[in-house]
Amino acid sequence: MAPRDKVPADASAKQRPAAAKRAKQSGSIARHLAFVFLAAALAGIATHGGATRLVYTVDERRPNADCLLVKRDRIAATGTLESVQAEWDIYQTELIHKFYGGEPKAKKPLQVIRPPSGSIIVPGLADAHAHLMLYGAKMQLNLEGAESIDEVLDRVESYVTRDLATPGSEIRWVEGFGWDQTRWKNWRGGFPSKSDLASRPALAGIPIALSRVDVHALWVSARALELAEASLPGGRWPGSGEIEGGEVMKDEKGEPTGVLVDSAMGLIPVPPPSEAQMTKQLERAVSDALAVGLTSVHDAAVSGQMLDVFKKMADDGRLPIRIYAMANEESSEYWGGRFKRLEDYGRDGRLNLRSVKLFTDGGLKQTVAKFWEDGWGVNIHCIGDRANKAVLDIFESLLQGNESAPQRRPRIEHAQIMRLLTSDMWYAESRLSAAQILHSLPRSSPNKVLPLGSDFPVEGINPLLGFYAAVSRLDVRGESPHGSGGWFPSERLTRAQALKGMTYDAAFASFAEEDLGSLSAGKRADYVVLDTNIMNEEGAFADILTAQVRATVVDGQILYGGI
Repeated sequence: MAPRDKVPADASAKQRPAAAKRAKQSGSIARHLAFVFLAAALAGIATHGGATRLVYTVDERRPNADCLLVKRDRIAATGTLESVQAEWDIYQTELIHKFYGGEPKAKKPLQVIRPPSGSIIVPGLADAHAHLMLYGAKMQLNLEGAESIDEVLDRVESYVTRDLATPGSEIRWVEGFGWDQTRWKNWRGGFPSKSDLASRPALAGIPIALSRVDVHALWVSARALELAEASLPGGRWPGSGEIEGGEVMKDEKGEPTGVLVDSAMGLIPVPPPSEAQMTKQLERAVSDALAVGLTSVHDAAVSGQMLDVFKKMADDGRLPIRIYAMANEESSEYWGGRFKRLEDYGRDGRLNLRSVKLFTDGGLKQTVAKFWEDGWGVNIHCIGDRANKAVLDIFESLLQGNESAPQRRPRIEHAQIMRLLTSDMWYAESRLSAAQILHSLPRSSPNKVLPLGSDFPVEGINPLLGFYAAVSRLDVRGESPHGSGGWFPSERLTRAQALKGMTYDAAFASFAEEDLGSLSAGKRADYVVLDTNIMNEEGAFADILTAQVRATVVDGQILYGGI
């Protein structure tokens, strides 16, 4: 049975509860009751899927239902149409009794909305590891999917001439994201170079910095290299090109080729984005998130500057999705004191910050201990067996003998190369002979949770791409190193497991499982209407890739599409 929503009275009624109860026929109560019924009638949505029960709740007590009843911003009930109507009738009876002492009053009929045939309803989808502003920046000059270097250069040239050229002024830095030389047709092999950028006259002399699809390599122009070199100690590049944690790629003459790897990318002095630019990037990211059914995103590296933008948008009520931010600063010194925890922050209560994002390094154990002592949740970037073992050992030492410690929910981000999406499988097969063990991981979890994330913009923002990869173990072309049967198919998740990983498990990982993650009575009314039943275990995997979002609802409000 759903908990009964208390009907809030106005300020004067709160100050004079006894008088308010006696004033059955007073104007204030009459107006208030009319508003309650009107709001309830508009928000009391029952969706009917017939006998096939196409509401997937991710609630183990009732995994499927015909209908979903929403009252304002909360789930009131799930079940058959008859049971939901009965729940609605009880609710109105209680209101009439509360305000009119049982006098006969007409009840408002339940508004029933039936989505188009074939639609299903699932809880609001969550991405447990992503980067919102980086996604927004990427979409300003998106190089993903380019099938040749000429296509990449065409996009950059078009961007420069269309969006950045200002008569009588010098053009500013050009940033782009998503190139992948392994997908270019007729490519000579290896990384591209500064000379490739210089082959287009419109790009010559411009500082350009283009991030590879995995964000582990930066392709820059000759002008960008000149600006970087001028800021280096002694005004020259390191002799070997290798620096700690990265490399400046060089040609046979010892000159930088225009590609820098990992930590070496930081040598390129790309100006930081302004507050206006970051705001624009975040606005684009949350808008696109809603369009693909994401109602929650865990942002896995939020700087102080980013957080200021998040907070401002939250204060203004312009944050349509829920953001679970992980604080991060690029500093070798302890920086936990620079951030304040946030819980349900903002006008709509959609911004939270209670954990930090760390990277494995030599001094990690002491760093983790300090953040742990100060009450932060600790989430650590881990790729590779050695890094994972080191972090698991640290977590084990912190958890042993501490009964309350598991409530801190320490997290490993990435877990080797086991990202949800299968774009890594070709690399893993050829270089590491390793498998992504998705199905095995929940068995090792005391709470049997496996939060799933895409790491967008490294991967696509659409969570159904990840759902498809998890249940099929195939890439979007229907291929894998092991053929069309899937890459290590024993590690497939069921569709129910994948949906849980993108809803309840992600909510658990962000301390929000009491309020989010399933269509259960009393929880927030976050849900998505899809035009295809992706939960049909007998359905074709390819159907998942063509599924579309009909509507995305947050707090009972349709923020994308329509029903």
